[in-house]
Parts: sequence; C-alpha cells; structure tokens
Amino acid sequence: MAVTTKTWLGIACGVLAGALWGAVFLAPELVGDFSPLQLAAGRYLVYGAISVVLLLPRWPALRGWVTASHWRTLAGLGLLGNIVYYVAVAAAVQWGGVAVTSLVIGFLPVCITLIGSRDHGAVPLRRLAPSLLLSVVAIACIGWQSFGDTTSTRTSFERIAGLACATIALVSWTIYAIRNARWLARLEHVSSHDWNLLTGVATGALSLLLVPAALWFDPRAHAMAAWLRFAAVSTGVAVFASIVGNGLWNRMSRLLPLTLVGQMILFETLFALLYGFLWESRWPHPAEWVAMVAVSASVVLCVRAHRSP
Repeated sequence: MAVTTKTWLGIACGVLAGALWGAVFLAPELVGDFSPLQLAAGRYLVYGAISVVLLLPRWPALRGWVTASHWRTLAGLGLLGNIVYYVAVAAAVQWGGVAVTSLVIGFLPVCITLIGSRDHGAVPLRRLAPSLLLSVVAIACIGWQSFGDTTSTRTSFERIAGLACATIALVSWTIYAIRNARWLARLEHVSSHDWNLLTGVATGALSLLLVPAALWFDPRAHAMAAWLRFAAVSTGVAVFASIVGNGLWNRMSRLLPLTLVGQMILFETLFALLYGFLWESRWPHPAEWVAMVAVSASVVLCVRAHRSP
C-alpha cells in the first residue's frame, strides 16, 4: 500500500512545525542577558493571552464538554511540554550551547518511537531499526563535533550543567508528546487548533506563577532597549512557535502513527542547526553535513517502514 495523502500532509505539518520550533533555540542567544525563567514567563504569558483572545468566539461551543479533568490534563501538558521544557532548553543553550542542546533533544525521536512501538497496530521495531540507527548516527555526529570544539569558552561545569538541563528537557517533552498524541486521538470531536489554544490558556495561567520567581532570581536592571527586545522575542516565539507551531504539531499527531510522529521531531534539530549556522555565519563542518544527511535519510526510511509490505 502506498503512503497516503493523509501521511504526506502529516509529514508536511511536522516539517513546518520543526522549522518554527528550531528558531526557539536561537531565542536565548538573542536575549542572553535575561534568565531562562524570564524567557519562559515572557513567552507563555503572551501565548496564554493570545489563546484567550482566540478562544473567546469559540468558547460557547467548547464549554459544554471541557471538564475539570480536562483542565488538569491541559495543565499537566502545559507544564511538561511548555514551561519545564522551555526553561530547561533555554538554560541548556545558555550554558552548553545550541549544538549540545540539539544533540540531547535529538534523542526525542528514538524515545518516542520506542514507546510508540508498544501501541496497538504500531510498526514493529525491526522495520524501524534502520531509521533509528541513522538517528543515532546523526546525534553522534553532532555530539562529536560539539564536544570536540576546542574554541569554546565554556567551562566544564557549564557544559555539564547544559547537558543536565537538556536531559530534563528530553524527558519532559517525551512524556508530553506521547500524552498529547493519545489525548488528541481520544478527543476526536475537538480540533487540533482548539486543543492547542486550551493548552495555551492553561500554560498562560501557570506562567503567572513564574513571574515572581523570574524577578526574584534575576534582580538585575535592564535598559528599556533590552526590555523591548525581550518583548519582541517573547511575542515572536509565542506566535510562531507556540500558536502556529504547536497547532501544526497537533494536526500532525492526528494524521500520523506515534512511531512516525517521533521521527518528525528530527526536523526541529535540523532547523535548529541551520539557524545556528546562519547565526554564527559559517558553513557546517563535515560531521554536521553527515548529521543532516542522516536525519533526512532517517525520516525517509521511517516513512517507507510505514508502508505495508
């Protein structure tokens, strides 16, 4: 059986989501004088505010089925997939760098695919083995290039701290991606866009709790120009990554099996690297070229594995 139009549409949504999410890795570099807590608070306050505005016309149709249990689920998803993940990623980028963070986050496809392979009707792992192997090759190339960089000014402590934060981000987003996909499959009557906006409302409410901590742990004074840049970056990330990117990811999660959903996160890593090269005004090193080719081949093999023999 050939790959269906539904599958190609899901892949397209995954690629676009990865392109938008990859830019998130640059945000901590653009506003490096603000703490990860401040970055998360700014992004998700804007995400929550926009979600409330967009949901107002839809609320009469939604209020009939949204229960306290749904709000608890949305709060959990917002905490894991947004706040914990973004604070950890921002800290990992500032301490360890974009490449190290991309390396660890690059394990997401492997984690999600391994867990998704237990779902009913999932593609057997033996058919996914070549794709997973190429994912590991890509991650290894990025890691080798990153840790072999002798020009970095970061200390060993900073690199270890960055690695630890990236690992926290990996665990939290793996749990989020799996739970979110399963809830979307369960709630067939809810559009992926509405589910994203509801998640945004829950995340925005949680981000209010971050504001006191963000100000307390970073009492430094910032110039007005710095605050304006911070507001612009927070708004841009909230609109393009959270509203549009998350919406595309939710749409993709409904169109693709979980074993293929996992592979789509590779595009976030790929685009994060591309944006990083542009930011650093350089061409990729040989190992990074190999990593990008391996990423592309991994996704192609995973798509082929989901065709019936």
